[in-house]
Amino acid sequence: MATGWGSLLQDERQLEELARQAVDRALAEGVLLRTSQEPSSSNVVSYAPFTLFPSLVPSALLEQAYAVQMDFNLLVDAVSQNAAFLEQTLSSTIKRDDYTARLFDIHKQVLKEGIAQTVFLGLNRSDYMFQHNADGSPALKQIEINTISASFGGLASRTPAVHRHVLNVLSKTKEAAKILSNNPSEGLALGIAKAWELYGSANALVLLIAQEKERNIFDQRAIENELLARNIHVIRRRFEDVFEKGSLDQDRRLFMDGQEVAVVYFRDGYMPSQYSQQNWEARLLLERSCAVKCPDIATQLAGTKKVQQELSRVGMLEVLLPGQPQAVARLRATFAGLYSLDMGEEGDQAIAKALAAPSRFVLKPQREGGGNNLYGEEMVQALEQLKDSEERASYILMEKIEPEPFGNCLLRPGSPTRVDQCISELGIFGVYVRKQKSRSLWPKSLRY
Repeated sequence: MATGWGSLLQDERQLEELARQAVDRALAEGVLLRTSQEPSSSNVVSYAPFTLFPSLVPSALLEQAYAVQMDFNLLVDAVSQNAAFLEQTLSSTIKRDDYTARLFDIHKQVLKEGIAQTVFLGLNRSDYMFQHNADGSPALKQIEINTISASFGGLASRTPAVHRHVLNVLSKTKEAAKILSNNPSEGLALGIAKAWELYGSANALVLLIAQEKERNIFDQRAIENELLARNIHVIRRRFEDVFEKGSLDQDRRLFMDGQEVAVVYFRDGYMPSQYSQQNWEARLLLERSCAVKCPDIATQLAGTKKVQQELSRVGMLEVLLPGQPQAVARLRATFAGLYSLDMGEEGDQAIAKALAAPSRFVLKPQREGGGNNLYGEEMVQALEQLKDSEERASYILMEKIEPEPFGNCLLRPGSPTRVDQCISELGIFGVYVRKQKSRSLWPKSLRY
């Protein structure tokens, strides 16, 4: 399954020239980030890190990932509607993890008052790696599913042109022609547009909840621009702005600066550090409204690591997706081993397994945004500290996926061009819209 660019990786002078051309093309195509020095300004920007050569994906695994995405859409939607499942699954986690507990408190308040929104929108991204089965056949294994602020649909829409350019410079036109067109930003915008349409107010806006210091703004702008092309206007506001100027009328319609909001699209609010007390109050206001939230609080909870682990239990998918054995089989085929660390014999056995063979496992907290997982000696130290503490319930244990490394050049601003051993992920975006109990699930998946 590894890529093999062979002699192309051996010629340092050629790599340097290709890197210069690739960076220029990336800048021209809009593969951009704001700089870490000026994250609130677009006066100075740079290119987003990318590989010089495209990564190969086995066609059978790509088709498998496409096919199962509709099943994941259905599953996430089903979990979000099952309040009893969420409460039971997260009961131990919310005792030890304050962030998840705060999210769940909002969920309970919304249920108690009565859910005002009638249109539900999911924009999720399921991430995979490839590894070999025991018989040597390739296998698609899910790392996680992101149900809030699933990013890089915009930048991924622009990278195929960069990789085609690199291969065309090398006169590898046949290989360049095999790079698939990829425009997830359009598909994500279509989902938002459908939810906006179903909301039913032609003058209402889309409210994008953004961070003040947002380096990845161009990824977001790609979706905003797609919406504006459909005459749907987007306003960008922070949680702090919602707290100060957001309001609900007697019908729980949401207004921001006096303008009605049809859809709230969260590109913030997925990490504890992004919430002050005012921000929590703003989130509650948004959740109480009849505006379409992407995601609503229940769908965000459906994407937690603890829910992912619980879904892997024998028989659980059959309960959530009754009468759909083929969908259940497709979903289960992508699961890696997942283990609860709740207090009790089951959690004790999982910890013992990990301590006996730490290279085979990864420890995951209930966090999004990357960089939170623990491996190797760090994982061992954490488990030794946690094994007798109820705090361990705020983590899950996952079997480590073992992808095959391959050679490529990682191009980063300020870093030299050099060949590295790389591993890659495949991300498949999924879009669904539901009105009341009827589902209108988009028939295509979106790759990045």
